[in-house]
Amino acid sequence: MNKRTQPIIITAFCCLFPLAAMAEGAKEQPEAGLSAIPSLDVARYMGTWYEIAKYPNRFQKKCATDTRADYSLDEDGDVRVVNRCKLPNGETAEAVGAARQVGTATSATLKVRFAPSWLSFLPMVWGDYWVIDIDEGYQLVAVSEPTREYLWILSRTPKVDPPAYDALLQRLLRKGFDLGKLEISRQGD
Repeated sequence: MNKRTQPIIITAFCCLFPLAAMAEGAKEQPEAGLSAIPSLDVARYMGTWYEIAKYPNRFQKKCATDTRADYSLDEDGDVRVVNRCKLPNGETAEAVGAARQVGTATSATLKVRFAPSWLSFLPMVWGDYWVIDIDEGYQLVAVSEPTREYLWILSRTPKVDPPAYDALLQRLLRKGFDLGKLEISRQGD
């Protein structure tokens, strides 16, 4: 390889590698598409939700216990999101973000961002937040996104009724989720 072709090959590799990774990721996605619930009453969804279980993820690595999310409506109709958890040293970590519905006023498909608001014009700072299962009383919910890479099970209370939780797990299994990846969250030690 001569000195003139080396930068071209390196540039080509750097451009093609992400495309190959995306193609590989597309092959690993489940064949059946995931969908959000047909309708969400956003006002009823507001309030505190305790994390019961989740798929481990990089942005919650430091959380040790008492993970919860507080949702409230802003004047403009967007949702204010405050995620909190306790770190191993006992301190509380907090992330403040915003969410907005995609589609109709009853859409269960939302976009959420934790980047500063001045970056909100960038599509890449918004992540998918799909309510994929919720009980009639709005007490137990499962949240994910189209690729099933992320999953959270949230409850209005730190402890969940075992039969309701087991029934939710069975529904998630039928939706193509790997229950072996679920990590139980510690609440109120």
